[in-house]
Amino acid sequence: MEADDLPKLVSVRMPYGKYQGRLIADLPGAYLAWFARKGFPPGELGRLLALMLELDHNGLSALLDPLRKR
Repeated sequence: MEADDLPKLVSVRMPYGKYQGRLIADLPGAYLAWFARKGFPPGELGRLLALMLELDHNGLSALLDPLRKR
């Protein structure tokens, strides 16, 4: 994880697919789990999706709430 990854979760939008245009932080857990099974895309997007899956799976999504209010 890089220092600016958490703020990116609430500012970067999914660039393609069923949830195109939705913030990474707002993607459904089932969609993130599907990526985990099929393989995350390479690069930053894959890293952010994997991080969001970990937050969602461990019930830590609320950690992003203060970042949303910025």
